Amino acid sequence: MICLSVALCAIPAPGQSQPSTPGEQSTPSAASAAAVPASEPADQQPGGSISGTVVDQSGTALAGARVTLAREDGSVTQEAQSDDDGQFFFVNVSPGPFRLTMTAAGFTTQTAAGTLHPGEAYKIARVALAVADVMTEVRVTPSQAAEAQLKDEEKQRVLGMVPNFYVTYIRDAAPLDAKQKFQLAWKSSIDPVTFGIVGATAGLQQAANQFGGYGQGAQGYGKRLGAAYADVTISTFIGGAILPSLLKQDPRYFYKGRGSKRSRIMYALAASVICKGDNGHWQANYSNILGSVASGGISNLYYPPQSRNDAALTFESAALAIGATAGANLLQEFVVPKLTLKKASSTQPVQP
Repeated sequence: MICLSVALCAIPAPGQSQPSTPGEQSTPSAASAAAVPASEPADQQPGGSISGTVVDQSGTALAGARVTLAREDGSVTQEAQSDDDGQFFFVNVSPGPFRLTMTAAGFTTQTAAGTLHPGEAYKIARVALAVADVMTEVRVTPSQAAEAQLKDEEKQRVLGMVPNFYVTYIRDAAPLDAKQKFQLAWKSSIDPVTFGIVGATAGLQQAANQFGGYGQGAQGYGKRLGAAYADVTISTFIGGAILPSLLKQDPRYFYKGRGSKRSRIMYALAASVICKGDNGHWQANYSNILGSVASGGISNLYYPPQSRNDAALTFESAALAIGATAGANLLQEFVVPKLTLKKASSTQPVQP
């Protein structure tokens, strides 16, 4: 019995594995190997998706808006455009912080930021783009600026009646081109007040029997009226349009309006023989000086022979005309502005 028991113990039981011998390693079976899942690398986390909708301020979907996806360091990773419903999509986006920039023509740029987690389907809130301010650049030429200023000057009237077109209260008034100089002369010549002043002048001349060669009565008055109007028109066009256009000088008086009374007096007197050129520099007023001589010489063509001026008298008359201009400038500097309505004022003084 004892021997039989020993023998039975020496036989291994069915299904029981044999012990391994020292120094021998056991190899796992294929089934056990398959049962153990392989671990994923930590830097290969599953990506996610980002989506959203772009609309305008009224809530209407914006198609074709450009959406840029950037990482936290500012590097751009993907770009997309919104579809007809204003929606955009990004797929296979790596997890982490991100920033979206949305732009569309005519709209301001908007941004949105967030953090995408592994495998997340991130949907941002609806983004409304505001209409961008339209910046319009308008280039105004000197001629256009002068035209606008000239329209204001043509509204200047002393006591609301007498034209005061040949003075500007704008320090840096734009220079007039030739067309505008002739326009100003024409406007002044055909003004009803000009006709009224000429008519009154002719009446006074007839009453004093000046230019007796014209005679009296309606015929004499008509001749005096024509001569007086010719004097005004010729002087205005030669000294205010023709010569200023040829010599590129400004025929207007530039109101000073500031400084001491003495400086303003000297400025007004000097303005009868100096003027501003179209280049903005002060120069000798050849237009006024030569214009006075020319108009005096031309008047000999229509005044009675006994009333015509010789050369010496013509230059004397020109000198008197320049003196009259100086007196008119003094009135423009100290008196006329207070009586002129609708003048285009300047806050800056004029310095010769």
